[in-house]
Amino acid sequence: MAVAAWAASTAFSVGDIRRATTEQPSGLFFRCSTAGTSASSEPGWPNMVGDTVTDGTCVWTAIASAYEELAKINPSAIIELFELRLDSTLHGSSDVYRFHAGANADVDGNIVFNSQTYTRIPIKAEGFEYNATGTLPRPTLSISNLDGTMTTLLLLVNATTAGNDLGGAEVRRIRTLKKYLDGESAADPNAQWPQERWFVDRKASESRDQVTFELASKFDLAGQKIPKRQVIANVCQWKYRSSECSYTGSNYFDVNGNSVSTLAEDVCGKRVASCKLRFGDTAELPFGSFPGAGLTQ
Repeated sequence: MAVAAWAASTAFSVGDIRRATTEQPSGLFFRCSTAGTSASSEPGWPNMVGDTVTDGTCVWTAIASAYEELAKINPSAIIELFELRLDSTLHGSSDVYRFHAGANADVDGNIVFNSQTYTRIPIKAEGFEYNATGTLPRPTLSISNLDGTMTTLLLLVNATTAGNDLGGAEVRRIRTLKKYLDGESAADPNAQWPQERWFVDRKASESRDQVTFELASKFDLAGQKIPKRQVIANVCQWKYRSSECSYTGSNYFDVNGNSVSTLAEDVCGKRVASCKLRFGDTAELPFGSFPGAGLTQ
């Protein structure tokens, strides 16, 4: 049976299970661990199993919506769904393509989940496993091209951005159980594993049989920097007396840190010492750079 949505100003008993009123990428449900009455507005739900949140006089504990089913002797089949989301700036449209391999259950045709239809098409998805080496996985997604659909899509995308080959398109990996699909007695669009969101880093290969894409985390895309500015240790990058700097005081200093008497002579030296002169030695400084960058290897 589908889990009911949370409700405001409602009495709940220990053991009651509810879901958020909006879709949660975490795929979690919430069990009442302290009885009481919910607040007039929905709480900020946690994203990790076991975390708690206070809601009025209730306390909710996050639980896995799908994992408990797997502990059964005869669990429902795991269904793996994929969404390919285009970026209008890069690809000329914001279309969403949904598909599934149909390999984990006796499903002859398309699948409907959360009122969305996923087309059955041969897919091979590999490399999603995390390891203990500290590096992010770079999965590969191979999609059948026997009817030329993927080649046609690539041609349309490359007409907008030459040589793009769907680079930057978002790939969502959604996993649920067959019993939660639309049309089943226990249908529930909220019962799923946390959604995985990847981005196409490059087209690895293309043939008449299949097209293979290499995926990457948003933190692992080629040419991307975090943060998106140069890491400099000792020179503040904020504009002086701006919303970034936030200094509006009447203590004036020149570029060398010497006290001056007028605003016209006031020039920031862009150093941590310059910041301390204006905000104080022990104050929190809005220094627009990375003083600790030179302390790490």
